[in-house]
Amino acid sequence: MDILEEKNIKLRAIEPSDADLIYEWENDSSVWHAGNTIEPFSRHIINQYVKNAHLDLFQSKQLRLMIDLKSEKGEPVETIGSVDLFDIDSFHQKAGIGILIEKEKYRNKGYAGQALDVMIRYAFNVLLLHQIYCNIDEDNEPSLNLFKKKGFQITGNKKDWIRTKNGWKNELFLQLINSNN
Repeated sequence: MDILEEKNIKLRAIEPSDADLIYEWENDSSVWHAGNTIEPFSRHIINQYVKNAHLDLFQSKQLRLMIDLKSEKGEPVETIGSVDLFDIDSFHQKAGIGILIEKEKYRNKGYAGQALDVMIRYAFNVLLLHQIYCNIDEDNEPSLNLFKKKGFQITGNKKDWIRTKNGWKNELFLQLINSNN
């Protein structure tokens, strides 16, 4: 099996044909809170992002891979989400990580866990990072459970970090440190 694959999913680079899908996802206001977004993206900006997705990840300091659901034969069936490394810091060998499974019907089926396994393997064995981290709202139990299950530990609590229409939320900081490097 390829390093970018798991049982049911395969991670792949962004293709120009993904621009419409990324545009749709990035402009879905129901998930903006997870990425600290408060405004929509133009189609032009998304097209520029896709056009420049080939740039060296250590220069751009980010990498987005698309999550493709595989058929029983291993062929891609549908793109169901993406997983990102961001703020890649080659000197300190660390990066943030985020994951999106866009449609509700694909959540809680293990696909996010498989994608996270692949990205962790890639981050530690190919990029040779020392650690990856994420920031999760304290009330986002599904994400907290997923990342803790993969070995991430809560190492910080940012009090009143996220302002919502219902008041302030704390955001938890989680880290996974590669003890092999």
